[in-house]
Amino acid sequence: MALLRIALALPILLGLLADASAQPRNQRGGEPGDFDFYVLALSWSPGFCELDGERDRNREQCAEGAGLRFVVHGLWPQNERGFPSECGPAGRTPSRIALDQARGLFPSEGLARHQWRKHGTCAGSSPGDYFADTRRARDKVVIPPALAKAERDQNWTAIDLERAFVAANPGLRTDMMSVACRRGVLQEVRICLSKDLRDFRMCEEVDRSGCRTRDITVNAPR
Repeated sequence: MALLRIALALPILLGLLADASAQPRNQRGGEPGDFDFYVLALSWSPGFCELDGERDRNREQCAEGAGLRFVVHGLWPQNERGFPSECGPAGRTPSRIALDQARGLFPSEGLARHQWRKHGTCAGSSPGDYFADTRRARDKVVIPPALAKAERDQNWTAIDLERAFVAANPGLRTDMMSVACRRGVLQEVRICLSKDLRDFRMCEEVDRSGCRTRDITVNAPR
């Protein structure tokens, strides 16, 4: 009986280990500007709020009646293997003028500050330029109509979500992005861009880190 339980549990354990090994590794610190490409992370607010919205710092994004869909989670400097974080002087905080660049882009000023501290300090630019680049990256991505106007819960597969973005964005391919989910609920879409933000680009590690669940619930805005 004990051997049977072990045999039944082994595939689950191997799957969890595979998922963990597929995640890009955080390489804390590093030289600002020394990275290979960017990842634009777009958070699907209804799914994010269902899973994490009870935290106080998410109150603007997850407030009742906010009705948000995709919002910018962050623009992340990335390497072919792993990603840098918290680079450069910790005391370099965004000015009010710089934060004005982030207004209406992130769901809250608190998230904008956090993204600068964790990821923007690795970009090799000023806070204002980092937020301006984040806006440039966001403006480059077209949200598929079925998601831009979603009014009811939908069921998708990860590959179909990726194909919908590919259809809406010339030059984008499924190996240039990934779909993140948790407990079968869509959390965000991550799209890889060249360092100058002009083109989509292939990103093997990010692509591999995508959701392993076949069926994904895309919750409607509340």
